[in-house]
Amino acid sequence: MSLKQVPLHHIHQQAGAKIVPFAGFEMPVRYSSDLDEHNTVRNAVGIFDVSHMGEFILKGEGALALIQRVSANDASTLFDGKVQYSYLPNGRGGIVDDLLVYRISSLEYMLVVNASNIEKDWNWISQYVADYDKEGAPLSMVNVSDDMCLFAVQGPLAAKALESLTPAKLDSMDYYTFEKTDFAGYANVIVSATGYTGAGGFEIYVSNHQAEGVWNAIMEAGKPYGIKPIGLGARDTLRLEMGYNLYGNDITDETSPIEAGLGWVTKFTHDFIDADVLKQQKEQGISKKLVAFEMIDRGIPRGHYELADADGNTIGEVTSGTQSPTLGKGIGMGYVPTAFSKPGSPVFVKVRDRLLKAAVVKLPFVKK
Repeated sequence: MSLKQVPLHHIHQQAGAKIVPFAGFEMPVRYSSDLDEHNTVRNAVGIFDVSHMGEFILKGEGALALIQRVSANDASTLFDGKVQYSYLPNGRGGIVDDLLVYRISSLEYMLVVNASNIEKDWNWISQYVADYDKEGAPLSMVNVSDDMCLFAVQGPLAAKALESLTPAKLDSMDYYTFEKTDFAGYANVIVSATGYTGAGGFEIYVSNHQAEGVWNAIMEAGKPYGIKPIGLGARDTLRLEMGYNLYGNDITDETSPIEAGLGWVTKFTHDFIDADVLKQQKEQGISKKLVAFEMIDRGIPRGHYELADADGNTIGEVTSGTQSPTLGKGIGMGYVPTAFSKPGSPVFVKVRDRLLKAAVVKLPFVKK
């Protein structure tokens, strides 16, 4: 299958980005170095082109009821301009995908899904649309993924870098809220106080025809604050330092959301797919758990490396791992028996024929 390109592919090429295949797209993995880009976001401001992400628009009186059926969080608590993190249970105790739910109005919502799962999520949700599409109260779902671009402007200086481009009061915008506002001369742009870095900042949703103008305006406005384009390499180290799950690594169709630590977005206030089995897991306890660990011995944990006890017996595997640029040590996540999940518990990473010592820690690895 041929790879897709984001609308600003040529901009990234001109900026000297290294382009790699990712989630069915040709994506910039880095422009300079992962370390430089990571530190730029942690200490100043950077811009990611994450236009590969998927967006579905739900409209109609049945929109909320459908979302309540297919997602585990309680979307009835949303108000206009509020965003919610949630996930789609798969009917088998696993996870179709994690996603963001945007309430535009009581009759309109936007779902933001992972790029690798756009078709999968669309097919999964579509099978339930007919149940809520009533005569006289039609429900529609439209896949607008190919028509929208998404830029994540992240870092402690993000609000200052963007404030000249919009009348929205960015410095006082609450976390996980959004506004439809004027931005860089364009109307009805979604500016959202969300992100995947833990460094603060905003995500900007624009139409494809607006994308180049908005990107260039952000780069110009951000010059005094040292803004740089940032690739997927730094995006991964930034999100891992915060302990944010990555679909396909830390959560999958085979992982339980309760074992993955997603109990906080699993609300039994409504009847959703898998509610009974997940409630039972939550009440009766689980046998394994996704934990975070820091290396004590020198070494970098990589995905699929085995996790072991002190005797070398395999107890799990690394789902995500890297060298933390901020901490200067190896960090990772992985599923282990609950007996090993208490902070301070020793675990060992098998690297070739060696057992490298690590310790379970509380998230996030890097405090905000």
